[in-house]
Amino acid sequence: MTEPTGPLTVLGVETSCDETAAAVVRRGADGRVEVLSSVIASQIAAHAPFGGVVPEIAARAHVEIIDDIIRRAMAEAGLDFGGLSGVAATAGPGLVGGVMVGLSAGKAIALARGLPLVAVNHLEGHAVSARLGADIAYPFLLLLVSGGHCQLLAVEGVGACRRLGSTIDDAAGEAFDKIAKAMGLPYPGGPALEALAQGGDGARFPLPRALLGRDGCDFSFSGLKTAAARLAAGLTGEQDRRDLADAVQAAIARQLADRSERAMAAYARAREGQDLRFVVAGGVAANRTVRRVLEETAARRGFSFSAPPLAYCTDNAAMIALAGAERLAAGLTDGLDAVARPRWPLDEAAAKANPVHIPGRKGAKA
Repeated sequence: MTEPTGPLTVLGVETSCDETAAAVVRRGADGRVEVLSSVIASQIAAHAPFGGVVPEIAARAHVEIIDDIIRRAMAEAGLDFGGLSGVAATAGPGLVGGVMVGLSAGKAIALARGLPLVAVNHLEGHAVSARLGADIAYPFLLLLVSGGHCQLLAVEGVGACRRLGSTIDDAAGEAFDKIAKAMGLPYPGGPALEALAQGGDGARFPLPRALLGRDGCDFSFSGLKTAAARLAAGLTGEQDRRDLADAVQAAIARQLADRSERAMAAYARAREGQDLRFVVAGGVAANRTVRRVLEETAARRGFSFSAPPLAYCTDNAAMIALAGAERLAAGLTDGLDAVARPRWPLDEAAAKANPVHIPGRKGAKA
């Protein structure tokens, strides 16, 4: 495909987990980004009784509301489908039933309107999400830290990501949610635990430091999760609960900072004399303690620090639309035979050559 010139206006669709989202983003010829609309329908109330996301409930909810969410996004953008340059839809990784709903909607619009389709990796959406709020040039070092993913990546450009480290068990967001559940906090657990931690003294509860002294940039949160859950079972007072919540938050931030600092050292050695940029993206980037600790770490290592606006930290379609627009600008599109993928690493070569999880029949994990 010939690379398009001029501004690009892209509809993005995101249904990889429990948010049904659609957005319209315009990318200027100079690379500047404008979010024309961003509509998100949350399923929190539907999943709350179960303490987590139920895939079947999520997929059915996407089916019921996807048309209306897309219609609202187009109306808020003040456009009809004739004003679009292309359609981008999440094609994975995620809960495959939900992914199929959004990808099918994107394919239908692309086919009916004769528009190019871009099948977007959800993680690539997070990787570019900070560019929704600021003009951040490539390359940069990325900490992608969300509910299901925790990894460090060197992002060289559109679709060019090299994995430096990944979690060997739970992601940071999973640790937040599972520990919160053990403490009897409502779903979603991460924000609830952050709220409880206010006024807490985490120094009262020393928690294990996973991978301390180990080379590399991988993460591990399962030991922290187990230790915190055992402590939570013996607590009765509200101040004790606040103290433990603060300790958990500090321990997660500490490990994220420790492994990120290792990645920064290696990244800086390879780019001596160049501008050093550190970007944090994903839902956990909304946690104020995590942001503060990582920002301090970046400053100490001589990196600039960027994170998405809070509205674009958690799953949204604006990041999918932007990832689609950047691919479209590079002449990268997909056919209507693009498949929904429950697993889709950003760095597939690293995932296959050095997997942190044993690949199953669905493919290698991130």
